Amino acid sequence: MTRGQANSKSASGEDNRQPADVTIAADAQALSEQLKAMRERLFPPAASKSLRAFSSGEAAKLIGVSDGYLRQLSLAGEGPQPETGAGGRRFYSLADINALRLYLAEQALSKGNLAKARSYLPRRESARGEHLQVISVTNFKGGSGKTTSAVHLAQYLALTGHRVLAVDLDPQASLSALFGYQPELDLTGNDTLYGAIRYDAAVRPLSEIIRQTYFPGLDLVPGNIELQEFEHETPQALARRQNGEDSGPVFFARIQAALAQVEADYDVVVIDCPPQLGYLTLSALCASSSVIVTVHPQMLDVASMNQFLFMTSDLLAVVREAGGTLNFDFLRYLVTRYEPNDGPQAQIVGFMRSLFGERVLTSPMLKSTAVSDAGLTKQTLYEVGRENFTRATYDRALEAMNAVNGEIETLIHTSWGW
Repeated sequence: MTRGQANSKSASGEDNRQPADVTIAADAQALSEQLKAMRERLFPPAASKSLRAFSSGEAAKLIGVSDGYLRQLSLAGEGPQPETGAGGRRFYSLADINALRLYLAEQALSKGNLAKARSYLPRRESARGEHLQVISVTNFKGGSGKTTSAVHLAQYLALTGHRVLAVDLDPQASLSALFGYQPELDLTGNDTLYGAIRYDAAVRPLSEIIRQTYFPGLDLVPGNIELQEFEHETPQALARRQNGEDSGPVFFARIQAALAQVEADYDVVVIDCPPQLGYLTLSALCASSSVIVTVHPQMLDVASMNQFLFMTSDLLAVVREAGGTLNFDFLRYLVTRYEPNDGPQAQIVGFMRSLFGERVLTSPMLKSTAVSDAGLTKQTLYEVGRENFTRATYDRALEAMNAVNGEIETLIHTSWGW
């Protein structure tokens, strides 16, 4: 058999040889069809996702008031009225919660209490010098929890009242899948960030690429394999630039330029970087105001992160010398898939804290069956209800997730001077 051919045997025992690309293409098509069928079973009839309603207790906690106060507002007919279920239980959509936030913030502002208004509705004000916060979540080792961290951070910030743009920069498009997209079916071409950063005349405004999600306040720039074109085209663009044939933004400034087109519409951008240190990741880092590096507390993963940091440092130094701006508000290491009762993991976390101090987030992201089980149906911990799990398991996972994202939220607000 020659290289590049797949070898299989038919029922009669005869060898069936065909090129490997044909076999792989057939497998991809079969898998795509099954994923499409699965999606249609999970999310009929429109095969699209929707966000569950929240109990009055959950809504009160998200807004930052008591359940009793929400009940008073409802009885007084103030703000949006919730749905009422069996036994008079009240349920709020996230749109209802955001409307309540706006109402309460306006009430606080009318009394001159800006801090209170921001506690209800944490919107940045560019007039006060509060810049768009662009957070890249990165690492180049698979399995570090990068996409899981990015999607939960984006959803948490939307749930707490921020205007969020999630950007899937990974050609594998796992983040997009969690938002209900099947890239090879739902994207026809030029529908990813590549469309806004490409080098030719087919470039599009980013506003035309952004898609609303079923999370009010959270928009998405989806990803698919076409993002890889940026890796292939950038060396050619650099050669043209050296010859004076290309006067557009250099590669490391292109994502920043694209985001500048829509920065007035958002408070935070969360970028899920690809698991490699290529032109896409470098451009994302140069567009970022802050960076989260995910790391699984195993020695091989820490050793891999060490090489990642060396390579990143060298490449960013070249970018800085070429005129790139690299002033991060914060750089933090996020421990993911952490098992507190695992002695070696605890030792590695302690080792990292002794080296990096406060740059290691205080709260780790715990390994939890609640997170992995939710992922089986392309959902996150914030989307599934508590009734779907053992309460203790769900509560422990949610508490840990909120602690991580709350810590990052505090860093964002600190960068705005709050």
